[in-house]
Amino acid sequence: LVNLDSDKFEIQNDYELIQNWFIDQGWGDGLPIVPPTQDRVDRMLLGTVMKADHIVGEIPPNYGSATVERIAINAVMAGCLPEYLPVVLAAVEAISDPAFNLYGIQATTHSCAPLVIVNGPIRESLGMNSSSGAYGPGWRSNATIGRAVRLVLLNIGGGYPGIGDMSTQGAPSKYTYCVAENEEANPWLPLHVDRGFQKNDSTVTVLAGEPPHNINDHSGRSAEDILTLVAGAMAVTGANNAYTGGQTLLALGPEHANTINNDGFDKLSIAEWLSKRARVPLERYTHDTPMERFGRIPDGPVPMVSSSEDLIVMVLGGPGKHTSWVPTFGGTTSAVTRSIKLS
Repeated sequence: LVNLDSDKFEIQNDYELIQNWFIDQGWGDGLPIVPPTQDRVDRMLLGTVMKADHIVGEIPPNYGSATVERIAINAVMAGCLPEYLPVVLAAVEAISDPAFNLYGIQATTHSCAPLVIVNGPIRESLGMNSSSGAYGPGWRSNATIGRAVRLVLLNIGGGYPGIGDMSTQGAPSKYTYCVAENEEANPWLPLHVDRGFQKNDSTVTVLAGEPPHNINDHSGRSAEDILTLVAGAMAVTGANNAYTGGQTLLALGPEHANTINNDGFDKLSIAEWLSKRARVPLERYTHDTPMERFGRIPDGPVPMVSSSEDLIVMVLGGPGKHTSWVPTFGGTTSAVTRSIKLS
């Protein structure tokens, strides 16, 4: 927590002075921040019943202690409102789960970033965007919650580009990566119910994802039409999943989801269908690369969906015949879901 009332700042609200000082200290993501004054942090802490000194997780690669207060400081810097803090806390708890493999995700040369997916009633109460442009700008809750998680990774974990974060090219999703599922347009059960929670629970699911890969299908009139294009989009050798397996995310647009559902496909049917057809022919690999995944040269095409557990399906976005596929860090990470603690 920075004392912005000290003599260092002749005028506390000198915008340029504060911004430049934070940049000089190496604090932040390069965008302007909200100065984390004591009164702002105190107001942010009103958003949770958790004690300020409670450690939510240890954030690699520096393994800094992510206390509630430190997370609140970063939430202030990101522009969050106090009511967003429980979502940020749940996301930090989720990425701290060993199954998520945050150290590998922070330090890798890959372009992955924690994608924060929010489910349950809190989506509406916070005004989160789950419809048109859900991955994009324009919604304070989505933008600042995702940004707060990234600032925690930077300022508490030390995941700075070229130091703790060795991503070769990075990705715009490393600024902020947060969506809410469009449960109202989902013809199946929402994601958090699939993962063992009740429909009225509010949850966060984190996934170590690349930026979304758009899948455009304006001509498909059946489930198999649409899934044929999905299979083609997934069967690429550039994704980590082509070498190490693991979970990926299929975020179906509502129109595609309804067409698929109307043909009698549920989420399990989708995964089973893609496991047989989203396959990479061996000739697309160089000779040795399949060895990373199998320890041998396989007998046939490599499946991008090895089991139903390897495909996470959700519904996202608004009108339009588009879907997205989110490859991940691969087989060394798993999605993690946590309940959002509101009391």
